[in-house]
Amino acid sequence: MAVFQTLTEAREFFRKDIFAMSNSMSLDALPEGSAVCSMQITERHLNAEGGLMGGAILALADFTFAAASNNVHRPTVAQQVSLNFLNASKGTRLISVATCLKDGRTSCVYVISIKDDLGKDIAQATFTGFKR
Repeated sequence: MAVFQTLTEAREFFRKDIFAMSNSMSLDALPEGSAVCSMQITERHLNAEGGLMGGAILALADFTFAAASNNVHRPTVAQQVSLNFLNASKGTRLISVATCLKDGRTSCVYVISIKDDLGKDIAQATFTGFKR
């Protein structure tokens, strides 16, 4: 059973995530055991070479993990993260999808897939979460 009754309720809760909100992240959908989030790429997300900063990609993955896992059990926090960068983005927006692989009594594992708005695979992350 979901913690949030509606997507609007979840968005209200995550509106308090000042970092995510100030970095153009949004919660777009909250299907059972999953989450879809996105981030508009702006100048603030670029590194010295003009490419998308890896930390911006990780932050979106973390936000997506938080939305998905905290809809199953709140609070859940990230305990371990592994991130693989796959391609540089040429798009203007990133779309991140969380998929639950394990939902145990005290821990969970999610895979987060990130694509850009051109459909290119940008990164994949694996999160292990601890249910407090």
